[in-house]
Amino acid sequence: MQKIVFRFKALLSLYLVVFSIGLCSVHAQDNIEVDVELVLAVDVSRSMTGFELEIQRRGYAEALVSAPVVQAIQDGLLGRIALTYIEWGGSQWQRTIIDWTLIENREDVEMFAARLTAQFDGSLRRTSISGIIDHASGQFDSNGFTARRQIIDISGDGPNNQGRPVQEARDQALLKGITINGLPLMTRQGLGMQFHLDDLDDYYTNCVIGGPGSFVIPVVEWDGFAEAVRRKLQLELARNSPMSRQWPIHKVAFTGAQENGYDCLIGEKIWQYFMEQYPLLERSP
Repeated sequence: MQKIVFRFKALLSLYLVVFSIGLCSVHAQDNIEVDVELVLAVDVSRSMTGFELEIQRRGYAEALVSAPVVQAIQDGLLGRIALTYIEWGGSQWQRTIIDWTLIENREDVEMFAARLTAQFDGSLRRTSISGIIDHASGQFDSNGFTARRQIIDISGDGPNNQGRPVQEARDQALLKGITINGLPLMTRQGLGMQFHLDDLDDYYTNCVIGGPGSFVIPVVEWDGFAEAVRRKLQLELARNSPMSRQWPIHKVAFTGAQENGYDCLIGEKIWQYFMEQYPLLERSP
């Protein structure tokens, strides 16, 4: 009897080892093919109010479960995408709210949206678009998925003011075949109005976005945020993404436009200006 028990345990152990090796092999070698790998990169710098932070989460959740977005996912060649949601602030401040998730149907997006609005986190210091581009670019490596299109979708309410120049990070991402789209938030609310850029849509167009079919959809009123996200997601998930038309813009304060081109360091210069004018100003946007 003892021999039988010993042999059973030995066979069970061998089975578990083989099974574990098989699982590791599948995980390491077999990536799930999807139509799009999409990073939703959302600004939560301290220039955003708590109200605005919550609007963003709820806006993305509402847009994701909308019928047009679900249909766009299912209309893809494979009918599935990979999605992750990351919030960002300064060059070293990024947090993954929802890691890479396979989305194939309405139930999947509803679960994703529910997780997104289950709780709301606070803001992060500074604004580093270059930091989130660098961070997001690395998220496609060994994420368990493979796709012909990899997209970083960046929303933010101001220009880069920390980290390396944004165009350097953008160009490096484009060399990897990644497309970057933009959702500049051009509202008149927030704690960092002095840092807001007059033509943030032009800044995103000239300095942030890039790649095949890349586009910018500005948000000028928070009431239209969820609708702007929905339109943006439809464009990103469509097989042949057209360039979006520009929405009407309400100007705010600064501009980076110059006679010889656009100044992509305007965010850093605005930051330096206010640090010189108000040396005791808390360095938080």
